[in-house]
Amino acid sequence: MKKYIVFLFAIAISLGACKPTAQLDRSKIPAPAAAPKIQIGQYQLISLDNGMKMIVVENHKLPRVSYSINLDIDPVLEGNKAGYVEMAGSLISAGTKNRTKAQIDEQVDFLGSNLSTSSSGVFGNCLKKHSESFLAIMSDVLLNPTFPEDQIEKTRKQTLSGLASNKTDPNAISSNLVSALNYGKSHPYGEIPTEETVANITRDDLVNYYNTYFKPNVAYIIVVGDITLEEAKTQANKYFGSWAKGNVPGNKYKTPSAPKGNIVGFVSVPGAVQSVIDVTYPIDLKPGTQEAITASVLNNILGGSGFQARLMQNLREDKAYTYGAYSSISPDDLVGTFSAGASVRNEVTDSAIVQFLYELDQMVKVPVPDSTLQVVKNIMTGSFARSLERPQTIANFAFNIEKYGLPKDYYETYLQKLNAVTPADIQALAQKIIKPNNANITVVGNKEVADKLTVFATSGKVDMYNPDGSSFVELKSAPAGVTAQTVIDNYINAVGGKEKLNSLKSFEQKAKMMMGPMGLEMNLKVKDLSKMTMSMNMNGMELMKQVYDGEKGTMSQMGQSQPMGPDEIKSVKDQIRLFTELYYTEDKVQTTLKGMDMLNGEDVYVLEVKDAAGDVSTDYYNVKTGLKMKSVSASNVEGETVIEEVIIVDYKEFGGIKFPGTMKTSAQGQNVDIILESVTINPKLEDSLFKVN
Repeated sequence: MKKYIVFLFAIAISLGACKPTAQLDRSKIPAPAAAPKIQIGQYQLISLDNGMKMIVVENHKLPRVSYSINLDIDPVLEGNKAGYVEMAGSLISAGTKNRTKAQIDEQVDFLGSNLSTSSSGVFGNCLKKHSESFLAIMSDVLLNPTFPEDQIEKTRKQTLSGLASNKTDPNAISSNLVSALNYGKSHPYGEIPTEETVANITRDDLVNYYNTYFKPNVAYIIVVGDITLEEAKTQANKYFGSWAKGNVPGNKYKTPSAPKGNIVGFVSVPGAVQSVIDVTYPIDLKPGTQEAITASVLNNILGGSGFQARLMQNLREDKAYTYGAYSSISPDDLVGTFSAGASVRNEVTDSAIVQFLYELDQMVKVPVPDSTLQVVKNIMTGSFARSLERPQTIANFAFNIEKYGLPKDYYETYLQKLNAVTPADIQALAQKIIKPNNANITVVGNKEVADKLTVFATSGKVDMYNPDGSSFVELKSAPAGVTAQTVIDNYINAVGGKEKLNSLKSFEQKAKMMMGPMGLEMNLKVKDLSKMTMSMNMNGMELMKQVYDGEKGTMSQMGQSQPMGPDEIKSVKDQIRLFTELYYTEDKVQTTLKGMDMLNGEDVYVLEVKDAAGDVSTDYYNVKTGLKMKSVSASNVEGETVIEEVIIVDYKEFGGIKFPGTMKTSAQGQNVDIILESVTINPKLEDSLFKVN
């Protein structure tokens, strides 16, 4: 032991005696080493006799195999049937000549596998030992779809339900507006499905799309996992070799371009507490180019996902306008997109846009510091390295190389190309694709902020749009003599008259709430328009109950009870007052007749209703019948705007009073149908029902 210590001591002395030829300057950050050439896992590529190309990536760590069949086709312009391409893709797995949808789902689940379809292919994975059984199902789905009518109608209803949800989602509305302004209706990227276009879709449209575009000579089959090339080739020939090749049309479109000046597009959401902002426009940026790599660096500096990005530092950390501000620069074979956006408070909407345009202008005019560039390169290098841990990444790289005709070593030399990006490269690209004076500035929010946005529009005016991205048409003026009060009076008369409604002091309502396939029974009891109890049950089990004795209340869920807060009590009082229009004067509610519109092919009066708390709703009343058809409101929930839409489908009469029979409600992406089953007028209700424990 002593000899070992003496030996180490001697080494230390000898090292101390060796003086370095140059002193290390610790005040300077070491220069980064040259980027290495990455050894990316190998893929194998072959072509089958029917023209389908196969990419195989072997990975024997786990006994699983994934199969994906990707079509390399041009997007399709759908016209007045927008939505049919996506519907066709989802319905490929809805039934075949040999299996029903239920049988497909059951067999896939039995194998512990996954299978999905889209308009551009079929995807799935399974355990290696089940691959033959799985491919028998997958090939049947790909080669023999039948598009059953019952499944088409089910999917149509789901699609319409999704569209209804989008109407109440400010981010979905913003996405529609961005698509409409960036690309236009004559480009596939600018088409937006609506209730009308979805209603136009027929089975023939779906079958024709499949028969036209699902051909092996435009398809890649990508196989990743515990399999060899020979095994994959044998399986592909066995299960997909009979797939017949055919001519597939190419579709060409005029390339959209950025506007000549700034355009401001606005969708009004009455009562919104936030504005959803997007500064966006189409760009010419192809995938797999050096420009695309430089653009990704530029974007990470401007508004990438990290807190170091300029937009985040400016709008969140410095100004506190938003929780997050981001940008994206997306290459695309047809047309790329630039986008920078955030959700901000109403009062800072115009200020936020100023900061967005300022940061874009800085990217164009001021070179990026070397230190900033190096930090971003380091982040991107780490992200790229982590992605290589997934075998699917290698398969995606292979597909991109083949699809876009990239050099075979494109990804192996990616870090070298990334490291070669200079501040001058970034500024040169920014001057080409960053356009603070040629942007579509879209805002979804309260109309009160719109007047402040005219300064950003080159034309000096804000263009108004509907939630589906179509141009907003100003409401027609109501006929002389029609006022907000006459519309309300007509509604009260239409549902039974003031005398009849005032005689309604107590009632019991039974209804069914449908949330997708799940149904709840709802029982509402009200006494003397002051006390209430309401319960929700499923299959005889009580899930939720509210009790209000006129002063205080409790809410119970699954046996857990808690006192009602002020917001819950306000909601209860609204439920007690079935016909709130009776109390507008008493509650100091302000009503404004905005004009006339069309709803479901019928003329409606449009009223803006503002309560004493400042909450705003827009209500639609049928001109002929006087009945309310729809109500749209916005509220502030934890700092975010929540839009609720209620559509009254029909009315049912009980005791001479017309009650909404079926109401379709949408809020926060959830759709609920409330179907009224019965109403008992002025029943005898015991006070014990409304006792608060």
